[in-house]
Amino acid sequence: MVSSLLSFDSSPALSRPLTLAPTSALTPAVSAEALVRHARSPAPRYTSYPPANRFTTALADLDLNRAIAEDNLVRPGSAPAPLSLYLHLPFCAQRCWYCGCHTIITRRTAAAETYLDDLARELTLLHRQLDPARPVTQLHLGGGTPTFFPPEQLLRLAELLHRHFHFAPDAEISVEIDPRHLKPGHVDALRALGARRASLGIQDTDLAVQTAIHRVQPQSLNRDAVDALRAAGFYSLNVDLIHGLPRQTTATFARTLEDVLALHPDRFSVFAYAHVPWIKPAQRILENQHGLPSADERLDMARLARERLTAAGLVDIGLDHFARPADELARALSDGTLHRNFQGYTTRGGASLYGLGISSISATPDVYYQNIKDLPAYRAALDAGQLPVDRGHRLTDEDKRRRRLIMDIMCRRRLDFAALDTALGLNVRETYATEIASYADLVSEGFVELDDASLRVTEAGLPLLRVIASRFDPALAGTASRHSAAA
Repeated sequence: MVSSLLSFDSSPALSRPLTLAPTSALTPAVSAEALVRHARSPAPRYTSYPPANRFTTALADLDLNRAIAEDNLVRPGSAPAPLSLYLHLPFCAQRCWYCGCHTIITRRTAAAETYLDDLARELTLLHRQLDPARPVTQLHLGGGTPTFFPPEQLLRLAELLHRHFHFAPDAEISVEIDPRHLKPGHVDALRALGARRASLGIQDTDLAVQTAIHRVQPQSLNRDAVDALRAAGFYSLNVDLIHGLPRQTTATFARTLEDVLALHPDRFSVFAYAHVPWIKPAQRILENQHGLPSADERLDMARLARERLTAAGLVDIGLDHFARPADELARALSDGTLHRNFQGYTTRGGASLYGLGISSISATPDVYYQNIKDLPAYRAALDAGQLPVDRGHRLTDEDKRRRRLIMDIMCRRRLDFAALDTALGLNVRETYATEIASYADLVSEGFVELDDASLRVTEAGLPLLRVIASRFDPALAGTASRHSAAA
């Protein structure tokens, strides 16, 4: 839920600096109707290509031991390849009705200690297969609510991680925080872990909206959390907001934006609510009891967020993310080194991602795999001395080529055909002539510019990054899809 898919190719030709256009309203050439129409199209968020909903249970095809062994052999220059770790800490004391994350609802804090026993076993199994010289350059704790874990358990987790892995001196260590459950002891424990980045789940500051989504969270708690983290030396704070929730209006969401801007965070993630009741049945409560804003209202909120945040000096990173100009994300966007993985946008490209805990996802250059989601089954796999893998996907050469194209659109907002020809070893315009021709409507409507040298996403097209990238996804060409709407 926070920060290519690991592009695994840092070719300088594809890291051309990006000139950031000034924020503006829709130009006369861009139809608001066309923007709404395309925004209603279902599309993945492309934290990977192929996306996780296309993983299969054919585990033999993954040949996971070989994939990890080959990943150990990747050496940029002469140095061991870096690692990015994600730990899924799934517990929450209560369910937020909008939530699409994989969580376990309990008030038993003893569950945290037992779960850490499980993580310790998984860490041991994974560590046996990884080259110990590989440095950890990124660690993220997500959930669930990591601060559900008592401070002493977070300190235990810190000890486990540092026992098994070597952390780079400049490792980026971040954690998701629910301000309703943050105590001074948590802040001290997270500092001991090395965390200096935090993402605060706020979602909305309007009481009527909070009541509807089953997450009452006074602004005073948000302010206290920010003050405590800043005092402890956290240099980067992100806030998560959601638009498209029940009882939200453009007016109430405008007040939420003002409330959160007053906290002076370094980054914003302003997500469109993903209504997927076929995956998360609890979301039907929102639909049945309160109703949801219309597609037009959702688009108005998204437009408002972009206008208000950029007017406040933040840079539109893309796909709901905003950052202060001095922030690493903004700098990476500008110099062409932005990447994307299963946690979203990141500046730490080239690192293989290894996820631990139930439902977490890992990515090596050749394989994606996801852990078992069911806690008893996860534990049974550990009891058998096996990595608790449930499903995954081994990438073909064509997958890797399409991944590069999709990630360049998502992270660089352009396709440089000559550079891609060199990197991919083929003529992109000829090989993907059908896909490139499919952009004719987006070009005529002002969302994309296309010529012999490149394909470029315009300022007006930024809200449609998912749709624009999906034209290179053959699984979506001319078919219906059960993804959330793109805006």
